[in-house]
Amino acid sequence: MKLQRIPAVFMRGGTSKALVFRAEDLPVDHAEWPAVFLAAMGSPDPHGRQLDGMGGGLSSLSKVCIVAPPSRADADVDYTFAQVGVSDTTVDFAGNCGNMSSAIGPFAIEEGLAAAPADGEAVVRIHNTNTGKIIVARFPVEDGRLAANGELALDGIAGTAAPIRLEFLDPGGAKTGCLLPSGSPVDELEVPRLGTIRASCVDAANPAVFVAAADLGLTGAELPDAIERDAALLERLEAIRRAGSVRMGLTPDLNAAGRIGAIPKVAVVAAPLDTPTLSGRMLAADKMDIAIRMISVGQPHRAVPITGAIGLAVAARVPGTIPHALCRAGEGAIRIGHPSGTILVDAAVSAGPDGAMIAEYGAVYRSARRLFEGAVLYRA
Repeated sequence: MKLQRIPAVFMRGGTSKALVFRAEDLPVDHAEWPAVFLAAMGSPDPHGRQLDGMGGGLSSLSKVCIVAPPSRADADVDYTFAQVGVSDTTVDFAGNCGNMSSAIGPFAIEEGLAAAPADGEAVVRIHNTNTGKIIVARFPVEDGRLAANGELALDGIAGTAAPIRLEFLDPGGAKTGCLLPSGSPVDELEVPRLGTIRASCVDAANPAVFVAAADLGLTGAELPDAIERDAALLERLEAIRRAGSVRMGLTPDLNAAGRIGAIPKVAVVAAPLDTPTLSGRMLAADKMDIAIRMISVGQPHRAVPITGAIGLAVAARVPGTIPHALCRAGEGAIRIGHPSGTILVDAAVSAGPDGAMIAEYGAVYRSARRLFEGAVLYRA
């Protein structure tokens, strides 16, 4: 095997980390990309640690972003996201990563792919090719780069950093073309070995299947480690996810749904409650408006993904959905409780001329940081 090297930047975006490539540095044939990404991240790793690559053994740390000149007139850059499997050879381009979306604007201006003032506020219009949606990133710059310091604190990230506002425009129908792909705010899914399960199948930022914790015999306060140890629960959630995939029209059958692990996500939601966090502190019920535990590619998230938070906020604005029934916030920002703390998200939904619900936008604040730049080495 020959040692290869490709220019790359290693970045944190929100509560995720990823290798970020310029498309021009990757093989012209996109069919060759998965092999490059797997080798660079250290996958597949039967030990689940990716020690022979840049991955971190978790879905939130096994990501790749590709940035290119825009293919649309209303964007400044194109951004493609790839979720790389840890213990298998999966490289999934089906959905976006909202956390890593926060790193794309700073990467674009620092690489000269998008214009920005030397000092002040940068505005970068990002075309996410996975979903076909536009994300507007707004952030402070100093000397033409993302400001080094700021006052934004994120649960799960030590210290503070400059705020990056992400505005997901028209996030509904990211993959299916409809905010409610089944046409109903609540579906009764027929799940093998489980029977009928009530779920809200919502396609906003990324498709997701929302299930009430109480319907699964859960509280909604379970921490990721406890969920991860419960193999039976993970199997039930995966079965629900697959049934939701078919109901949303993402896949024709349950077997096909099993081959696409990144979408839809499956999430357990609950009304506000006192819950422990991963740091050991207690999060009081009055500090949140709704609680969520989300699963991605079979692993429970330590912090809710940005696309998951946007999707939940949008779902909570749609009358009749399970999140709408459980969410305490009527109007204004929604405080979402998750295993690492809370995240503040806003969303607006309105009825279209035909009465169908339309998601106008979802917005969230994150931070990002360039951690390393150079060349990634891998064997091919």
